[in-house]
Amino acid sequence: MKRETVFVEPGAYAPPDMPRAALPSLSCVIPCHNEARNLARLLPMLAAVLDSCSRAWEVILVDDGSTDGTLAEALQWAELPGFRCLQLSRNFGKEAALTAGLQEATGEVVVMMDADLQHPPALIHEFVRHWRYGADVAFAQRRHREDEGFLKRLGARGFYALVNAADGVEVPAGAGDFRLMDRVVVDALLALPERNRFMKGLYAWVGFRTVAVPYQPEPRAHGNSSFNLLRLIKLSLDGLTAFTNWPLRAVSVMGMVMALLAFVYGGFLTVSYLLYGHEVSGWTTIVVSLMLFVGIQLVSLGVVGEYVGRIFEEVKARPLFVVRSRVGRGMKVARK
Repeated sequence: MKRETVFVEPGAYAPPDMPRAALPSLSCVIPCHNEARNLARLLPMLAAVLDSCSRAWEVILVDDGSTDGTLAEALQWAELPGFRCLQLSRNFGKEAALTAGLQEATGEVVVMMDADLQHPPALIHEFVRHWRYGADVAFAQRRHREDEGFLKRLGARGFYALVNAADGVEVPAGAGDFRLMDRVVVDALLALPERNRFMKGLYAWVGFRTVAVPYQPEPRAHGNSSFNLLRLIKLSLDGLTAFTNWPLRAVSVMGMVMALLAFVYGGFLTVSYLLYGHEVSGWTTIVVSLMLFVGIQLVSLGVVGEYVGRIFEEVKARPLFVVRSRVGRGMKVARK
């Protein structure tokens, strides 16, 4: 059975299951890859927000192999109470950086957000309020994608349709990594052993009481997103192969359909020969048919190879990331 997500407007609250009276201790995880200029603007605003919506807080900056001044900027902030810098040994990707931050987080709740200022820190107030009203997860969900190109919108719509075609897991369209999670949810995520981590799918898989908060991201303040077309395609393949088996089933169905067509065509040729005699087939039919069947075989082999490759990655059991250094003081008591 698929999980039901409660969708609420800012300022409205879902009926509480177990209201929480006190403000939480809060860890904020921010993966960073070439975000030096954005961090200088984001972190002062974020510190002010965290002071007002938690009793103690920490910001964990995960440097994911940046090549600009991101590490230097993060290390400067790590000298202040409440800020920590986790430097990975190279660029392992956003999913690995998020997991590294979750492992370091010590708060009762954990907020994950991007460093590019597209995730407004003020929305954390809404997340905490929903948590106090009984939600285990509160996440930001895009209202629309009208600011994106037609092909990207079409690709996103098709991706979510394919992922959600599987039974048991429903990934909300427009949901990203900007979310608050209770400690029990974080522990459940960290307990999952897989290394090919499609975080959006894992959030949905662990379940718990979830509230969606609509928002519209602001334009990126500085720099360009590292998620180009190739990385988006790779992420889509990760999601499809991690949470669905339909590509394998589609290959099986395609094979049965082609076998059926071949049987029908063979019967047609037999009847034609019995009624009208033998007629020499043209080269075009032979070549086109051969290319069609070879293409289908290669596609089928590629689909199976994709799953085998992921099994190979899991069997090797390499660590998801390697930490080079940890700097910072941890939790800071919020000013009231």
